[in-house]
Amino acid sequence: MSDGSGRPELPVLVYDGDCGFCTGSARLVERLPVRVRLAPWQEEDLTALRTTEERARHEVLWVDSAGHVFGGGMAVAELLKHCRGPWKVLGRVLAAPGIRTVVDGVYRRVSANRQHLSFATPACRLPENQRPGARRG
Repeated sequence: MSDGSGRPELPVLVYDGDCGFCTGSARLVERLPVRVRLAPWQEEDLTALRTTEERARHEVLWVDSAGHVFGGGMAVAELLKHCRGPWKVLGRVLAAPGIRTVVDGVYRRVSANRQHLSFATPACRLPENQRPGARRG
């Protein structure tokens, strides 16, 4: 949802809804102390969020309420920075110069091997109503 300016009212975490690891990770985000809208890129108006399908296919995206787009490891850091408690501190540490390079490297490695990680399944497409952030009945 947008406020009419093309910027989201809440920050948006855009993830791959066809990936079991990504969907499982988004389910974990639902447990964090943060206000965020979770959105599989396959169901999102990416142009309205000022990003592209090409980018969304390759990395998780954080779109803040000002419309800034962060990808990969920095999307994770921004998510954590918007949480309460120790998560906020962890997000700031992850985004610090020098550390962010390591975070981006770890993110790329995990992303490249996500099919082998926990949550991953051969048939990882979930119905829309079972995806994180879906409105439940």
